[in-house]
Amino acid sequence: MSEGPTRSLPPFDPADPLGIDDLLAPEDLAVRATVRQWAADRVLPHIADWYERGELPGIRELARELGSLGALGMSLTGYGCAGASAVQYGLACLELEAADSGIRSLVSVQGSLAMYAIHRFGSDEQKERWLPRMATGEVIGCFGLTEPDHGSDPAAMRTHAKRDGSDWVLTGRKMWITNGSVAGVAVVWARTDDGIRGFAVPTDSPGFSAPEIRHKWSLRASVTSELVMDEVRLPADAVLPEVTGLRGPLSCLSHARYGIVWGAMGAARACFEAALDYSRSREQFGRPIGGFQLTQAKLADMAVELHKGVLLAHHLGRRMDSGTLRPEQVSFGKLNNVREAIEICRTARTILGANGISLEYPVMRHATNLESVLTYEGTVEMHQLVLGKALTGLDAFR
Repeated sequence: MSEGPTRSLPPFDPADPLGIDDLLAPEDLAVRATVRQWAADRVLPHIADWYERGELPGIRELARELGSLGALGMSLTGYGCAGASAVQYGLACLELEAADSGIRSLVSVQGSLAMYAIHRFGSDEQKERWLPRMATGEVIGCFGLTEPDHGSDPAAMRTHAKRDGSDWVLTGRKMWITNGSVAGVAVVWARTDDGIRGFAVPTDSPGFSAPEIRHKWSLRASVTSELVMDEVRLPADAVLPEVTGLRGPLSCLSHARYGIVWGAMGAARACFEAALDYSRSREQFGRPIGGFQLTQAKLADMAVELHKGVLLAHHLGRRMDSGTLRPEQVSFGKLNNVREAIEICRTARTILGANGISLEYPVMRHATNLESVLTYEGTVEMHQLVLGKALTGLDAFR
């Protein structure tokens, strides 16, 4: 029997060794290209300087530009949001974090935490008041859950809100809050007599302040603040009416973690590409170091973990788009991809040698940023216990 015509295989692509792009629709590729070009034009020429100075100048202008791209509240529908697929949102996160984790954090906190909370749990009036302006970047949002003494255990939060007539009076502190000092609205979670509730808090409310946190050695090109609520008086309609209990903030965190699954692979890709390029041009002992077996072994291992991570992110994105993604699966992705991204960055640093610690290259910047990404939205240990409980049926949190 004839075997039929022989098909020629496409050439091997070092940038896409598994052919993952074949899984993406033209619309997906267009979103990725748009965000990649924006990051190349607006972030990459400046990011080393911003990081060294420990600031993100022009954040409001950047937010408006990201809004014009449709990147804010990207996967939400209505109220001026793009209504993009979960995969498209993930691809945007990957490209933004390939530039810097701080830029992806700006977008994640705005869309996956603050906007998502209002979109899912807010009243029609709250949605109309905040979401259209947040989608354009006119209003920046933040999300207040973590406290100085309670990070991984939000059930022990001390921030509280009490009724005073028809008003609420909100008191407490939140810590490590991205966008806090530039936000126009803060979604703050607090104890009440009815359980944990969320509040949409205008940041110009009397008694509200957001001092910026300085002296960070990670996420330096990102605005990080403490939120202080000193008897902030809010009207009755400030509370998010559609949720009570930890289910509210935890569902928001799951949505944000999904973006991190993709974003971490962006940081890893930037470091891998820097190491690969360096290995082709840096000569030692009379030839490029990329020609040595140990360097090639490092590059091969990095490529394997990088593209496995992208495949995992893509798989979770398709599940989110089909409505079948479970929180445990998001924990799976966050645990694996951030952990592997850090290892890729560290291996890239060894290939660059002493140059790996220079801000002329992106490697050390990404490596230090990822130390924060490893911790926020659930530490390694918390995600291990989430998976451990799912696997054994036994709860090790208590």
